[in-house]
This record gives sequence, C-alpha cells and structure tokens, in this order.
Amino acid sequence: MEIFRKKTVSNFRSDANKSALKKRLTSFDLAAVGIGCVVGTGIFVATGQGAKIAGPAVIISFLVAAITSGLCSLTYSELTSMFPVSGSTYSYSYIAFGEIVAWIIGWDLMLEYLVAAAAVASAWSGTFVGILSNFGIKLPNAIIKTPMLGGIVDLPAVLITLAVTLLLYKGVSESAKVNNLIVGLKIVIILLFVFFGMTHIKVVNYHPFAPYGVSGVMSAASIIFFSFIGFDAIATAVEETKKPERDVPRGIMICFGVVVVLYMSVALVLTGIIPFNKIDINNALPGALSYIGISWGSALVGVGAVIGMISTLLVVLYGQVRIFMVMSRDGLLPKVFSHVNEKHGTPGLCTVITGVLICVLAGVVPLNIIMELCNIGTLFAFILVSLGIMVLRKTMPDIERKFKCPGVPFTSILTIIFCVYLMLGLKPATWLRFIIWLVLGLVIYFLYGVKHSIIRNNKANGENISNDI
Repeated sequence: MEIFRKKTVSNFRSDANKSALKKRLTSFDLAAVGIGCVVGTGIFVATGQGAKIAGPAVIISFLVAAITSGLCSLTYSELTSMFPVSGSTYSYSYIAFGEIVAWIIGWDLMLEYLVAAAAVASAWSGTFVGILSNFGIKLPNAIIKTPMLGGIVDLPAVLITLAVTLLLYKGVSESAKVNNLIVGLKIVIILLFVFFGMTHIKVVNYHPFAPYGVSGVMSAASIIFFSFIGFDAIATAVEETKKPERDVPRGIMICFGVVVVLYMSVALVLTGIIPFNKIDINNALPGALSYIGISWGSALVGVGAVIGMISTLLVVLYGQVRIFMVMSRDGLLPKVFSHVNEKHGTPGLCTVITGVLICVLAGVVPLNIIMELCNIGTLFAFILVSLGIMVLRKTMPDIERKFKCPGVPFTSILTIIFCVYLMLGLKPATWLRFIIWLVLGLVIYFLYGVKHSIIRNNKANGENISNDI
C-alpha cells in the first residue's frame, strides 16, 4: 500500500524552505495572475462559441459555469489557507489521499495546463490572423492552420508561445510586471466593448432566448466553463508569495469577483447587439462591434484581445511549469524539471521543455479539441478538490484554517454535482481521449514514479516520515 503513502504539511514546507524561488508576489499580484489567466481566450472566443449553441441564453450558461467555479474557488481558498505549498490540487491530494491519487491529479493537471496554454495560443493566432486580414494581409493556410484543418502548422501560435516562454525564463518578477500591465489594458478594452455596445442593444435580439432549450444551455455551459479556468493557477504560486496564508485566498476571491462581473456584462451586451446566429465564433467581440458600425472600436477591441491573451498564455504556462517542478521534487518526474536557474531564480530548463510541448500542441491540434480536453481535465480536478475538503475536515479537524469554506459538506457535494453534470455534457470522443491520457499516466507512474518516489525511498532507507501535520 506504499502507493497510498501521504506527504505531510511539514514535508511540503521543508521542500519550500529549500526552494531557490524568490518570494515577491502580493495578493494584488496573485489576483492579477488569476484575472490574467481567466480573462482571455474565454471572454474573447468561448463567449461566441457558447452563444452559437445556447443563443441569448448563453447568459444562463455563464451563470451555471460561474456558480460551479465559484463553489470551487471557495474550496481552493480553504486548502491554500491550510497548506501554503506550491502544486495546487496535486499537493493537496498528496496530503489528503496519498501518492497514487496525487499522481493521477498531477497528471490530470498537466493535461489541463498544457492544453489550456495550447488553446490560448491557438485562439491568439486566430484573432491575430483575423486582424491582419482586416488590413488586407492574407497569410497562406499552410502556416496558419493545423494539419487537421488543411494546413501544415499554426505558426503564429508557435511563435507567441516561444516569446512567452522566453519571458517566463527571465523571471517571475518581470513576468508579473508584464502581466499586471496587460491585465489593466485588457479590463479597459472589455469595459470599452460594454460601453460601446450597451447603447446599441436591441431587445429583439434576445428572442428566442433559448432556441435550443435546456440541452443547448448546458452544452454551452460545458464549453463556457473554459472561460473560468485559471483561478486555480493562483495556488501554484504559493512559494513565490510573500504571505501565502493570507494573500492566496484573498487573491482567489478578488479574481473571481472581477471575472464574474466582466463575463456576465459581456454576454449580455454581445447577444443584445447582434443576432446569436451571426456571431463570428473566432472574432466574437470585434465582429459584433463591426456589425453595428463601430469599425474603429472593433479594431481597438481586436488589438486588445491579441494583447490580452498574451497574459493568459503567460499565466497558464507559469502554472504548468510549477506543477512539473513540484512533482519532480517529489521524485515522480525526472529531476531536470525541478532544477532552478541560479541567474534568474526560475525553473529554466523546465520552462523551455514546457514551452516546446505547448508549441507542438498549439501548432498541430485544432482549438475545439483542445478546449474540450482542458474542460474535462479541470472539472475532474475540481471534483477531487471538493472531495479533499470533506476528507480533511474529518482527518485534520484541528489544523488552522485561516479561511473556512462555508456549508461543508453540502458546498462540496453541490460542487461535485455541478462538475459531473458539466462533464456529462462533453462529447464521447473527449471522454475517450481523457481516459487514454489517464491510463498513459498510470503506466508512467508504475514504470518510473513509484520507483523514484522520494517518500518511498526515504522509508526504504529507514528515514521517519510521519503522517502528523
């Protein structure tokens, strides 16, 4: 039963104390990290895709996705206040359930972050190419489309990923400054869209409100859920946060509050100014402004979308690198993933490897497939987080919780129900790909991870690793 052996809080804190990562981030930086990740491809791309499926009722789809993510954010806030350690759900699962479950969720997080980053890069490419076409610049399909769509490689997606990888390699402080700047610009652009659009809303565009019924609303919610993915990336930055017990929960809640207001406003305005069946899913917001005759506003929002999605890519790539780093530090992945560059204070080689993997995904896999894989992986992670809260309330009742999720176990049970419901709305092919990914992960764990596990080897060497907190 060694595969169920648990790490303790003291184990993680000991690892963190040995870390060469620099503690520079505040709650404001963390909130900006979350907003930078969440407000990006979702609001600029997934909004249009959801509206095509649900019609004006996409507003309800956003509400369902927001409730699900809001419940999850409460559980994340409690866990981060209990365990100020990097690794997000992976670390929490290691404490609550043991190594094999931690590996499964860590492997699942790899899927979430890798495909999320690839999705952002792919969406960025589509928006960028759309802007160029507006200026009469037509790029050949061979370098802007994936092989499954008749091209060779999505070159713009590859190039933007390489640029962001280089920025992250340089350091978290520099990356945070760039992210904060882009987040501010992105929020201004979205507010401009709402301001321009609200005076052109036509009530007739809200009819029929739900043309495809409840099934359309829930199917759209399963896709739109992608729009809320990212606040959990805040939890991966614990080791680089000045006061993690206070700043991480605060950063999560600020992020979620801002995101919900922005998303609901955009969905209401978008479906009010243009008939849902005329929305350009690859260029939703700029296309809507162009439809009502505000061409200069369309160009401005388009440029803002291109710039704004860069911060989303930056944060998602950042989160993936930190997941790799923590799993490597536990011996479940090769040590190369946890080596910290002395000059920049970042996991440099890991950052480069991650960037290359994302380049491959973004360059050859279509956006719709990437988004659905990301959704199912994230929903699965949220289910385990909700289970973890209930388990830890029983097994660790006395540990200090600087933030306590209200309504447990009912909040956790409700979160699980919402997540399962949204997962059931995804295509069978997505489920098949997800299962294949999990099986592949288990094979890698039993061939490599179980033999190199630090806590397993420490036990074999006679070192005492207590399960006490």
